[in-house]
Amino acid sequence: MTRGKDYSRDSRYITTRITADGRDGFPVEAGRYRLVVSRACPWASRAVIVRRLLGLESALGMAVAGPEHDERSWSFHLDPGGRDPVLGIERLRDAYLARDPDYDRGITVPAIVDVPSGQVVTNDFPQMTIDLSLEWKAHHRPGAPDLYPAALRPEIDAVNSLVYEDVNNGVYRAGFAGSQEAYASAYERLFARLDWLSHRLGGSRYLVGDTITEADVRLFTTLVRFDAVYHGHFKCNRRKLSEMPVLWAYARDLFQTPGFGDTVDFHHIKRHYYLVHDDINPTGIVPQGPDLSGWLEPHRRAAFGGRPFGDGTPPGPVAPGEEVPAGHTASA
Repeated sequence: MTRGKDYSRDSRYITTRITADGRDGFPVEAGRYRLVVSRACPWASRAVIVRRLLGLESALGMAVAGPEHDERSWSFHLDPGGRDPVLGIERLRDAYLARDPDYDRGITVPAIVDVPSGQVVTNDFPQMTIDLSLEWKAHHRPGAPDLYPAALRPEIDAVNSLVYEDVNNGVYRAGFAGSQEAYASAYERLFARLDWLSHRLGGSRYLVGDTITEADVRLFTTLVRFDAVYHGHFKCNRRKLSEMPVLWAYARDLFQTPGFGDTVDFHHIKRHYYLVHDDINPTGIVPQGPDLSGWLEPHRRAAFGGRPFGDGTPPGPVAPGEEVPAGHTASA
């Protein structure tokens, strides 16, 4: 947060791509790369969900950084010895500096690291999940859903653009606003877009078409953090998600769908925002609430029809070792 200024996200990402034909020098190859995430981060959570829905666990390993970080970047303090067991590094910055010793941009998650060289390949999170759908297709599980169907891509892209500007990034524009005017502008845009989304979802189960797509994944990762963080911490407080009937039911529907709620760690989410953002929360107090049991209440969205996985099937159980710890998510 900079006093007197609007919030501006640094979007200078490493745009190298991992593709089936390897045209950027990094071909898709099972076991070669490691996806580095934090379960606290909404941008990383997109990749976690898409990887699980597509069944890429055996082809693309995953490193989970802890929820807190400092100026030296995300760390692997959750792992034995404080090092990622595959990359052998303590902090994600080591992989960025291995690629460019003079790297001066954001050390962000999600990032995909080339294991043999220890170098970050990309942290371009919008393209990353699209490439998991399209470029990694040879490694998808049988029955993997089509999250980015060709016929719907223009509409998905249009919806994603609006949701990113006003909702995904909109909550940050409100939370990190450096002036009353900047905050008010972000607040109005956010809730106008949430009203628009409520209207759009008032008669259809999913955002685009009758199946889960990339658009639903991108909206979900903001909605699932709304009451726990954005409503209070970022002052997005016209209403809680649980007070917006259509979006609350839509979010519960996705949360209860395999691949979504079973990746969500509310404990990590709250620790990250309330401890790392000490300019907004200088006391470092992490709230006890909210009550998470509502996430498991009936949503009744199936009445709209739709086929969550299209012609595919739900993902199987969470891979061993990748389970969200007991007590960190909603439970009966």
